Amino acid sequence: MAYGYIADLKDGVKRDHVHFNNRYGMKIVGDLYYPKDLKRGEELPALVVGAPYGGTKEQGPCVYANELTPRGFVVLTFDQVYMGESSGEPRHVSSPELFAESFSAGVDFLGVSVPFVDRDKIGVIGICGSGGFSLSAASVDTRIKAVATTSMYDITGVRDMMHPSEEQLRKMKDQLSEQRWTDFANGLPEYKPSFPTKPYPNVDALPKKDPISNEWDRFYAVPRGWHHNARGGFTTTSNLAMMQFSALNYINEISPRPILFVYGDKAHSRSFSEHAYDLAKEPKEKYIVKDCEHIDLYDRVDKIPFDKLESFFKENLK
Repeated sequence: MAYGYIADLKDGVKRDHVHFNNRYGMKIVGDLYYPKDLKRGEELPALVVGAPYGGTKEQGPCVYANELTPRGFVVLTFDQVYMGESSGEPRHVSSPELFAESFSAGVDFLGVSVPFVDRDKIGVIGICGSGGFSLSAASVDTRIKAVATTSMYDITGVRDMMHPSEEQLRKMKDQLSEQRWTDFANGLPEYKPSFPTKPYPNVDALPKKDPISNEWDRFYAVPRGWHHNARGGFTTTSNLAMMQFSALNYINEISPRPILFVYGDKAHSRSFSEHAYDLAKEPKEKYIVKDCEHIDLYDRVDKIPFDKLESFFKENLK
């Protein structure tokens, strides 16, 4: 297994390390997956796959690319700006606008720089937090012909996640606003990582936390999904940006391009997919995976419905 990747590269799949700029001139680093037996002059449909919030291309996106490339797709994975190998200082800043922009920058790259991609047949997959950002990108970028989200989180829905009272919301804003002064005085923003510098040996060794934190740890804090560039969390004041921006404001404008929402029946996040589904216009579809929690759709090839993803994109990237 190549260093840092959570899945072995399949026979017949080629992976190139690539980079490209977004429209702000920031470098995005990614991996391009394509069949080794690609014929000269052949053009394939392509998919841009975004990682879970705070994740990297070597984690869930690697698994998706490894499974979808043999099914006839070129797949581009990437590290978000301020994350992993991509550019952006200070590190671990979260920007919903720039995170959505990265999907469109990937479409730029595929449509101009990759000769074996049919630029009229490009779709996107957003895993977890990338689900919301991919929908935001597709709402304005009509080159994205189809969207699928898996275990979707709308990170910009911070109010909905916390269900704060008016007083709690005001206090949150006060604390974050005050933190800006502290960050400015320190010369760098506060960042508190969620996961260890080295993985715990197994699930049994994990510290006990609340149920959702326990679930994140079962992926990010053990060898299953640990990566040195995915320590979890973003700069504290990143939450201010999430409170100003709504990824789903224009989801209805994706129509008549189709959206597929995939989520587990046991996922703590399923309400995000269901809410986005209700906001979207037809054509739209839900696909609920049985006996499946949120993190299962990061890497569990026995749970991720690759047959469904393949048929959805082949049908809609004609």
